[in-house]
Amino acid sequence: MGMFDFLSKQFVDVIDWVEQPGDLAIRYPMQDREIQNGAQLTVREGQAAAFVNEGQVADVFGPGLHTLDTANLPVLTALMNWDKAFKSPFKSDVYFFSQKEQINQKWGTSQPVTVRDKEFGPLRIRAFGTYSFRIEDVSAFAVRLMGTLERLRVEDVEPQLRAAVATAIATGLGGGEIAFLDLAANQTKLSEAIKAAVTPVFAQWGLGVHSFFVESLSLPEEVQKYLDKSSSMRVLGDLDRYAKFQTAEAIGTAAAQPGGIAGLGAGAAAGVAIGQAMASGLGGAAAPQTGAQPAEDPFALIERLHKLLTIGAISQEEFDSKKAELMGRIR
Repeated sequence: MGMFDFLSKQFVDVIDWVEQPGDLAIRYPMQDREIQNGAQLTVREGQAAAFVNEGQVADVFGPGLHTLDTANLPVLTALMNWDKAFKSPFKSDVYFFSQKEQINQKWGTSQPVTVRDKEFGPLRIRAFGTYSFRIEDVSAFAVRLMGTLERLRVEDVEPQLRAAVATAIATGLGGGEIAFLDLAANQTKLSEAIKAAVTPVFAQWGLGVHSFFVESLSLPEEVQKYLDKSSSMRVLGDLDRYAKFQTAEAIGTAAAQPGGIAGLGAGAAAGVAIGQAMASGLGGAAAPQTGAQPAEDPFALIERLHKLLTIGAISQEEFDSKKAELMGRIR
């Protein structure tokens, strides 16, 4: 054996690992090196170390300082058929695993989930939130995800985990048991339900879900605009009653001014405008109404509202709001 051969074959006396943020596991570099009998294995808090022989996980060590010999490597000793306490160095793959909780992991629906809502029928819903996980079963994680890789980081497994979450989201929302408008008040319950659905999927990879939060539920923009418009109509009430109320208020204010209606500052023209608005807005209250009134032309209503704006009977904000609403009726 040459000197260079001897130098390249080094013995390992101390084995430890200081992980970087985002690290999940590494294979300890052992090329051309053998573990010295009696070597010290340091496993820090939040870590686990595993000895792997020919792809089979043998002994797993938790936090602490461990002296490596046949006494604390029983499985590996049996696999290697060491009938007697070994005195010479030995070869084995050593893996370190971070068991710290990986927090603030983002999830979201890449495509809207179609659900059958109790109130609105079919809806397409988007959802977003965060979750956290950690390695629970070292053996399952080593076999299913780590394999023979040198290093595994959070970003390497995150796409697979996010896909599992998206599937659970589709299942959780697809039942349609809770109406969309009530989902906000039930986000805690929804979070717990989705976490329960995700847990067994993560477990097959040796991972545990420690927290899961649904932070946002949203509809497509055009549907949200429709809901906003519907809400405005419910708040303001029927447009015809709204116009009548505003007209009556304007007449009362005008009558209290010096000179009556003409005293608003707009002269006789303003009085005529109010009279016309009254005649149409109040629907000819002086004459008894018979039968249903035909639907008003939106352009005519906008013109009357503008007259009310001109004389100060309604504000610019009220006019803009009602104008937008009326324009929405025009197809």
